[in-house]
Amino acid sequence: MTVLQPQTTALITGAASGVGLATAKIYRNRGMHLALLDIDAASLERQNKRSPKWILRSKPRPTSSMWIRSTFCAMDLVMLNAGKEYKPQSSALEGRVMPWGYVEYWKKAYIRHQCLWWTERPQGNHAPPAIIYNPQIPKSIVVTGSKQGIISPPPPNTPPWRRKSGYNASKAAIKSLTEHLAHDLRSDSTTARISMHLLVPGWTWTGLMGNVGPKAESEVKKTAGAWYPSQVAEELVKGLEKGSFYIICPDDETNTAMNQARVQ
Repeated sequence: MTVLQPQTTALITGAASGVGLATAKIYRNRGMHLALLDIDAASLERQNKRSPKWILRSKPRPTSSMWIRSTFCAMDLVMLNAGKEYKPQSSALEGRVMPWGYVEYWKKAYIRHQCLWWTERPQGNHAPPAIIYNPQIPKSIVVTGSKQGIISPPPPNTPPWRRKSGYNASKAAIKSLTEHLAHDLRSDSTTARISMHLLVPGWTWTGLMGNVGPKAESEVKKTAGAWYPSQVAEELVKGLEKGSFYIICPDDETNTAMNQARVQ
């Protein structure tokens, strides 16, 4: 049995658009209660106006944990989905090594992602103790990583400023942190019923690609080859139902067999 059951509760960060919002819609259709957080308060409010009966929301702030605890008696699923991308603007170096000379890029891209993971960590600010201390009920934690954090595939002839060295390194660190946490939770009898899942989207048309805000996918023009967020959300649900730790998504350019070959 998975946590995707009526009357269970899910917390999703980065929920104003993209994969977070698409996942929230699936969970709600299954009768789950939702706590949605995002730094984009305007998009959350627009989504609330579209679906006022089912969105429980709060933008992340120091009181988010208190808000969650006062609203819900337990949390069954936590999805750490927030992300941020930065591009190197200038450097003393040129060519392919250009990003390596831009210190601020590394501070923003790498440290920022680690701060996102740390401040949202399952044992930290956004997860009530009930997710840890109720071993009789299955719980799940989903962390959104990136394929670039596993295989770091720079496409051929990619300009240096788009090679995303810092982004790739930050996602590799998130993968490692998630693997360690999964091992530690599984090794402790008080937390063994908490399943960890690393969601690894393929090429997805999200806010990082310019698809910002709660727009219907029928209104969005995406690049050929990319997946819609709803397709990733559906793949996540399949992975949760199978109990998979690695949920590596294909896209319209890279199929599952190609993913497996690259990882190996």
